[in-house]
Amino acid sequence: MKISLSGLLACAALAFSAPASAAEPAASSLPGHYYLQGVMEVGSELLLKKDGKFEWMLSYGNTDEQASGEWRVAGDLVTLVAGNGGQEPQFRLFEENEMRIQKPAEAGVWVAIVGYPQVGPMPGVEVKFEAQSGKTATAVSVANGDAIVRMPASERWVRAGLRRQGSKADYQWLAVPPERVKDRLAAFAVTDAKWLQGQAFQKLALRVVKGGLKVDGVDSAVARGLYTKQ
Repeated sequence: MKISLSGLLACAALAFSAPASAAEPAASSLPGHYYLQGVMEVGSELLLKKDGKFEWMLSYGNTDEQASGEWRVAGDLVTLVAGNGGQEPQFRLFEENEMRIQKPAEAGVWVAIVGYPQVGPMPGVEVKFEAQSGKTATAVSVANGDAIVRMPASERWVRAGLRRQGSKADYQWLAVPPERVKDRLAAFAVTDAKWLQGQAFQKLALRVVKGGLKVDGVDSAVARGLYTKQ
């Protein structure tokens, strides 16, 4: 049974007596690698970096989730704020030996497939299709990674621009190879598979307690455990 982080944070916890809060910590003592202890069948890690960035992951049954961004401390409360840190995904064309779809798109339809070869699709990518005439059309990749537009049969596809949906970054433009133009179907690979997963949360607070960090402000399965520093 798949249970997401939001589900874990929403479920009722057994009664748990939390350790008393530690004295206000020095921010310099917090960076390090933490592992969640005390919660059966749940694996979770937290890396607080000295530069103020964090990486977090959780594994529960068939569910794997992740988040990254910046962390800050105020008093004995550590807050994780998810975000891309100003980074944007980078794309390349699929190599021909990575293509698994050989059937051309139907006439009048252009298809851009976005994902990571042999791993999975990437939804939420805005694809701008440009024809040789200068005509453009835009679509966003859906759950299976497909972004589809309709174009007159007289138009010839020359390039595609890609960026995250909602991003203000410039499009990353890639020329469409002749064999892909002929089939009206091209595939674009994100260069880092981490972009296939969204952020598990936008903000998560942890309180500094004796022995480590404890999820704060929610009554949940994860909050029953303690992130201990290794």
